[in-house]
Amino acid sequence: MNNIFNPLYRKDYLQGYANGVNPYLKILENKNDAYTFGFDQGRLDYERMNGKVMHGIPKLIVTNKVLEDFLLAGMLGISINEDGYTAYQIDVISKWYQSGIEKYNPHQSSYLLGILEENGIEII
Repeated sequence: MNNIFNPLYRKDYLQGYANGVNPYLKILENKNDAYTFGFDQGRLDYERMNGKVMHGIPKLIVTNKVLEDFLLAGMLGISINEDGYTAYQIDVISKWYQSGIEKYNPHQSSYLLGILEENGIEII
């Protein structure tokens, strides 16, 4: 890996990474090493959460944000809806949700849910 502190390298790496996490895009030919490395890293992250692109692109895409939401749901003791996710994605989601359940504190959850309700936010 080249100098990540070089702004041009970092820019190409981030562009490649962003394209790599988008399953509909393919790697662009004639790009530099930074772009290629970023693309490969982005694609690895995508496939870690959603399965191999060659097996098809699911209707719903799992991202770090989605996983954090499931972790929070587990921490609050909220049931989850797995409709629309593939078996591979459900396996990944379940691990994050289970991790949240292990950190579940009923007193903390009721306090947070009370604050949300006071502000007009309903958790279903």
